[in-house]
Amino acid sequence: MLKPFASQADLAEKKATFAELANGVYAYTTEGDPNTGIIVGPDGVMVIDARATPVLARELMEVIRTVTDKPVTHVLLTHYHAVRVLGASAYGAHTIIASRKTRDLIRERGAQDFKSEVERFPRLFRSVETVPGLTWPTVTFDEEMTVWFGEREIRIWHPGAGHTAGDTVAWLPKEKVLFSGDLVEEGATPYCGDAHLGRWPKTLDRIAALGPRKLVPGRGDAMTTPRSSLRAIEATRGFIRDMTREVRNGVRAGRSLKQVFDATHARLKPAYGDWVIFDHCLPFNVSRAFDEVSGVVHPRIWTAKRDKEMWASLQK
Repeated sequence: MLKPFASQADLAEKKATFAELANGVYAYTTEGDPNTGIIVGPDGVMVIDARATPVLARELMEVIRTVTDKPVTHVLLTHYHAVRVLGASAYGAHTIIASRKTRDLIRERGAQDFKSEVERFPRLFRSVETVPGLTWPTVTFDEEMTVWFGEREIRIWHPGAGHTAGDTVAWLPKEKVLFSGDLVEEGATPYCGDAHLGRWPKTLDRIAALGPRKLVPGRGDAMTTPRSSLRAIEATRGFIRDMTREVRNGVRAGRSLKQVFDATHARLKPAYGDWVIFDHCLPFNVSRAFDEVSGVVHPRIWTAKRDKEMWASLQK
């Protein structure tokens, strides 16, 4: 009997936490569901990752209204995945920021990713019928840019490929608060289906070198000390390292994808099996790692059809 596909059986609503990390800087975390960042400036608000649908975005707006009545003027997309971007229209922001590589990925595979993600995790796409279409940035950059909210500097930086080719972080150098997107997770399994696994550790080196005092990961609790921030970065690195090593060994031994998946699952489950979405992510992760180790540099596009075929082949 096959396990339920991806996270279709995950129907439990999560408790949200809205915490202030510095003056006017907040983390909205949801027990392992995707996180969002909020920065309040003198004239407006920046939302970091837009949530999956306009209905969910409006739910977040109600929370923002408990601390400010300023409009949302900026939305930052840390990467292109549907669960992070498709709620953007609800904010009415005049500026939607993403790396140029993220825009390229939206153009190349955004429509396929939308259909794929909705079928994988329907609970996260409540009222999906309210999504007007793909979210397109209005401002793009190659390596970095700075947005000033009054005297507050928000450094928006593409430190390198990892979770996707276009990952972006938001760094507040004065406050030393980092919003990492899914480059870093806390107690949640990194999703690697569109990853550049060989480059991800070096990208983590670059963000660790910032020395964050506080860190908001893509999933999991916000880290509120330098030590816990570094621990989250190193735990993410450890998962990437351990999974890639196991897959590489299997490929070099001439094993099939199914054999490599079974061996990797057995090896990783004792250390990582209690992390959020472990069983959801691992089939996609091993499939991508198998491809990369085999020489497929640019991640193949996931479609709803490919998802289910892969899942069935690995869960038998």
